[in-house]
This record gives sequence, C-alpha cells and structure tokens, in this order.
Amino acid sequence: MATFLSGGTGTPKLLDGALSVFSPAETTVVGNTGDDVELGGLLVCPDIDTVLFQQGDVLNRETWWGIADDTTETHDELQRLAESAGLARGPRYLPDERQTSGRKIARWRRFSGVAEFMLLGDRDRAVHVTRTGLLDEGNSLTETTRILADAFDSSVDVVPMSDDPVASIVHTPETEMHFQEFWVARGGEPEVIDVEFRGSDDAKASPAALSALTDETVVIGPSNPVTSIGPMLAVDDLREALQTATVVAVSPFVEDRVFSGPAGKLMEAVGYDPSTAGVAEAYPFADAFVLDDEDDTNLDRPVVRTDTKMDDAADAERVARAVKKALERTMEVA
Repeated sequence: MATFLSGGTGTPKLLDGALSVFSPAETTVVGNTGDDVELGGLLVCPDIDTVLFQQGDVLNRETWWGIADDTTETHDELQRLAESAGLARGPRYLPDERQTSGRKIARWRRFSGVAEFMLLGDRDRAVHVTRTGLLDEGNSLTETTRILADAFDSSVDVVPMSDDPVASIVHTPETEMHFQEFWVARGGEPEVIDVEFRGSDDAKASPAALSALTDETVVIGPSNPVTSIGPMLAVDDLREALQTATVVAVSPFVEDRVFSGPAGKLMEAVGYDPSTAGVAEAYPFADAFVLDDEDDTNLDRPVVRTDTKMDDAADAERVARAVKKALERTMEVA
C-alpha cells in the first residue's frame, strides 16, 4: 500500500509517473481540502479535482487545473452580467453570518457567484454541481469524492483529508483572506504575516484518509508545505498517524530556490526557512527525502538525489523511482 498526500500541482505531477512504479490498485490519494471554496452555492475542491481530472485523462496540463479544452460560456456570461449591472468584481464574500450557516463543509469560505472570481469551465462546473447535489442528498465528502472518482474511472482511491471544514486563511498586515483570494484574485502579491487553518482544531480525519495513513507507506510530493500539506498536518489525528507511517517527502525546493508558487513566501510567514532545510523542519515525521541533484542540503535523514524537475510523465517516473529507492533506504536504516 502507498498513500500520496496531494495538494496544488506538486504531488499530481508526481502521480503522472508514480503509477508505473506503485500499483494503482494499492494506492490511495489523500487530497487537501483547505483550499476548497463555495462559489455561487457550489462546493469547489480544486486539489481533489486536479487528481480526478488527471485520473480521467482530461486534466489541462498547461495550467494543472481545470479540464482541457473546456468552454467558459457560463463564466463569461457571469462577467458580462456583472459589468452590465454595475456590480463590483470579486472576490465577494458572503456576509459573516452566512459564513457558518448552510453546508457545514463550506464554512469560512463562502463567496457569491456574482462576477465569479475563479474561472470555472462549463464541464468543470458540472462536477461542482454534481458534488454539491450529492452532498445535499446526504452523502459525506468522502462518499461524494469516491462517486466522482468512479465517474472519471480513477485507477486509485481518491479521498479527502477530512469530512469536516478546514479553511486556509492568509493573514496580511491589513486583513485576512481565504487562500484562493490571496492566490487567484491577488496573484500571491499581498504581504503575509501568518496562515491559519480555521476549523482544524475541531476537524477529524476522514476514516478513509486515516486508514490509508496508519502504519502505511506515505509519499509527500513537492507540494507547497504550508497551504497544500499544512491543512492536513493541522488535523491532529492525521498528523499523529504520520508519526507511525513510513514517510518519504520530495522537496519543492532546490536548496533555497522553489520550483513554483508561493511556498517560499508562505513558509517564511509561518516561521520556517524557505528552503529544503525548512521543509525538513516542517516534516519532522519524514523518514527520508528525495532532493534534486543540485541540492547539497545536509539532512539528518536518508536522502536520495535525482533531477526533480517534472515536465512530463517520464520525468515523474524518474522521481517516483527515487521515492521508491528512498523507501528502501528507510528499511535498511530500520
């Protein structure tokens, strides 16, 4: 059994080649839900959807989100209507009292659909309509995700980290905002002084995620340690399960250079050095690491080096084989 913790683009890119190294039938992907939002009444789970679309071979691999060649007629009409009506563009949060009413799973991340601030393709939107409908029918997020995974003929088990709400909230000197506002609407430009995983104190791991982590082999791809993996580590029973698992992590840095995204900025904001050394500090439970050939960081745990840049499936398979080698190293040490 192998379990991949997935968020952002790092772990999904690794999955592009990992399933030729690890048996799909024995692989579980636990998706980050801290980045989820309710937009116009629809629950959008970006990190889970990236894996679903990848498994269904419809993922837009230029952006690593959304469905390839999707149309955007509904989104475009929402923009036209807002402009014609003189409605201010988003993000437009629902009122404070509406942030904790309605679907519990969407707490603290509710946005109006007016002038939709995230681009949802038409086929992409159909997934969110179906997800929200299944939730409204009484299914848990885990049950709903597995139903959607079946619809995309996923070869791996895809489950959310929790059936409870956990929202990644970015604190700036002036205000606080959901991560999607920070990253999508504001391009990651605001200064960050902290990141909060709201709801994590009360959240429980989904039973499926906890089962997949307990005493199992766990792989953390080169995802953002703060907003892609951090929400999972903020849930007590998930973090505790990682203490007994065998964990290999792929660094998203080459020493102090990050491959992509706001990982460096966010790590510094929460008190970690924005580097491979900082990732190792953030993952004290990791038994081994995969680093880039050009990364000479000295760690106190086994290290396997390879070219960790992943531009295609062949690159991803190379990194996955390095992960497998790192797992073998942990067994030798044990």
